[in-house]
Amino acid sequence: MASIDFETLQNTIERSLLKTGLKPDAAATCARVHAESTRDGVHSHGIGRVPRFIEYVGRGWVDIDAKPSLVQRMGAIEILDGGFGVGVINALHATERAIALAREHGMGLVALRDTTHWMRGGSYGWHAVEQGFATIMWTNTESCMPAWGGASQSIGNNPLVMAVPHSTGPLVLDMAMSQFSYGKLQTTQLKGEHLPIDGGFDETGQLSRDPAAIAATRRLLPTGYWKGSGLAILLDALAALLSQGRPSHAIDKVQRGSGGGSSQVFMVFDPEQLGGRDACDSIVEGIQSHLAATTPAEPGSAVRWPGESTSRQRYGEVPIIVDDMLWRSVCDLAGD
Repeated sequence: MASIDFETLQNTIERSLLKTGLKPDAAATCARVHAESTRDGVHSHGIGRVPRFIEYVGRGWVDIDAKPSLVQRMGAIEILDGGFGVGVINALHATERAIALAREHGMGLVALRDTTHWMRGGSYGWHAVEQGFATIMWTNTESCMPAWGGASQSIGNNPLVMAVPHSTGPLVLDMAMSQFSYGKLQTTQLKGEHLPIDGGFDETGQLSRDPAAIAATRRLLPTGYWKGSGLAILLDALAALLSQGRPSHAIDKVQRGSGGGSSQVFMVFDPEQLGGRDACDSIVEGIQSHLAATTPAEPGSAVRWPGESTSRQRYGEVPIIVDDMLWRSVCDLAGD
């Protein structure tokens, strides 16, 4: 494993992206998002996504010159077309537009169609809460896991992000609709480890904790079994409806790699117009204090809540440890 400081990580990723033809501002923004995701412990959608993104640009699946265009505006709602542009840039633009609408109306909703992989969805939840806004965001994807009761891929993983701000420790949930994402399977396999709980089915149809066996069958286990499957289906339908874009089965026909042609929704709420910032802080503090005071299931452990561990990594001095082979591949792409 390689130990890297944040600045070196970000600069190396930025150089690799510049070599693909990204404009300097776009390369810098994407590098920051990938580096922050890696620092926050989400390697699969941070540094782990860089080589694949560069491959997609080379194949013409991502239009690095495209910019979001307005499709429709209805008060606090805007619909944008992403033009198969850079997913990170499109998602940050949509988040900023939703924030601007929330400042004006108390709530803003931006729906984005025909975009590409947004990488780590939590990046945009953090972007909103660190400016003092609450949010609900999600994306649909190509079919990559079975619906409950099925054996073949028929629904998207459709990550969901929810966040409520606090001046020092916001609540931020970033979850896929599978028990573990494909990225988590990859990073766990690279470490030579097994999943802590069942994550999917092996070739015999039995539940398994072996990431390689699950990746081979592509039979991810929906989180909450049939409940996660149902939620994934409704997130897909709403994303396509609100963006006037593609549901998962239509994304399957696009043939532009993972996430190409996806529909995304960015809902942002302004606490200043919903009781005030102090009231929002009080809600979050009350929830966190209540959870911290409960009895842990195992002696010496602690009750967890969404965003707690990420806050420590974002605001503390934590060394960034990455897989040697992955780090070398990104250095090679950067020309180092």
